[in-house]
Amino acid sequence: MKGCDITIENVSKSFGTFHALDDVSVSIQKGEFFSLLGPSGCGKTTLLRIIAGFESPDAGIVAFDGRNILGIEANQRQSNTVFQNYALFPHLSVYENIAFPLRLKKLSSAEIDRRVMEYTHLVQLEGHVQKKPNQLSGGQKQRVAIARALINEPSVLLLDEPLSALDAKLRSNLLIELDSIHDKIGITFIYVTHDQSEALSVSDRIAVMNQGKVLQIGTPYEIYESPATQFVAKFIGETNLFDATVSACNHSGPEDYMVTLEIPELGGSIKVTDYDETKPGQQVSFTVRPEKVRITLEEPPAIGKELNVFRGVVEEPVYSGFQSKFYVRLDNGTLLKVFKQHQNYLEDGPEIAWKDTVYCSWSANDGYIIEVINQ
Repeated sequence: MKGCDITIENVSKSFGTFHALDDVSVSIQKGEFFSLLGPSGCGKTTLLRIIAGFESPDAGIVAFDGRNILGIEANQRQSNTVFQNYALFPHLSVYENIAFPLRLKKLSSAEIDRRVMEYTHLVQLEGHVQKKPNQLSGGQKQRVAIARALINEPSVLLLDEPLSALDAKLRSNLLIELDSIHDKIGITFIYVTHDQSEALSVSDRIAVMNQGKVLQIGTPYEIYESPATQFVAKFIGETNLFDATVSACNHSGPEDYMVTLEIPELGGSIKVTDYDETKPGQQVSFTVRPEKVRITLEEPPAIGKELNVFRGVVEEPVYSGFQSKFYVRLDNGTLLKVFKQHQNYLEDGPEIAWKDTVYCSWSANDGYIIEVINQ
């Protein structure tokens, strides 16, 4: 495996009275595509700049393969950075922009030419090597920046919101290409983004950050399906989130790990599968993703005690092609979000419409207790 392991231990950084990073510790594995995800101002770019050598922390350690690199200049580290604004030389051709790091090393013309051709092929720019940056699209400019960053064969590639200046469709396409490049090169990628869909699409693991802290580290599946905090649940995708009280727990018998929650916002109790040691009386947060909720015109048949069913009226249907979003006002007044995938051709449009009375239901296995608010 190429690349290197990166260890970040107890890193803190302040700018005046603003605490950009607060005792951050992260371990990134060799060859991993690792994303730092969070809203603007959460500290993710500051952490990337510390890894790159553009900032120094107030406290903590950053190590590549166990070696503390904080005393090493940025241009002497085993990392290169791809920036949001490309940072290309406007007067140089694509070829010369990519070749620039090799010319600084005074490599032979033959070696430079071989490696530039190799990396222009990697980023699919073979037919554009003599163009200037002002003759390229945004996506092509970013490919040049990626090739230039990779041609020195670093152990770590740092990507600071590299796709945020592109339109949505181009961003999606280039993201797939970036993931393919990672698979071919095999070095460690650290990707900074505020876009949760980008992070979920390509990452091996994600660190979700807010207010200078790392809230959760996990695979995309773990982050989405098992959020550690209310913030993570709300930031990653859309969800229905409620405060609840544990009223009963059954950790044995036919209903193993079944917990009953009283949720005032829903006007009643629900069942949820929970493998943690929750106890009656605890205050918790409960979430159920909108796509896990089934919406029907007829009340679903009662199947055991694991189906949670609530009646309501469609207050706002939003058709978006592959799916419809329904905002359902439940009988007790709470608004519930439901997503319904369109798996079949809809000759007459969606069967559920505005002001329809509907039933919203989900299995106990599809909800999730996020965190205990108090003991």
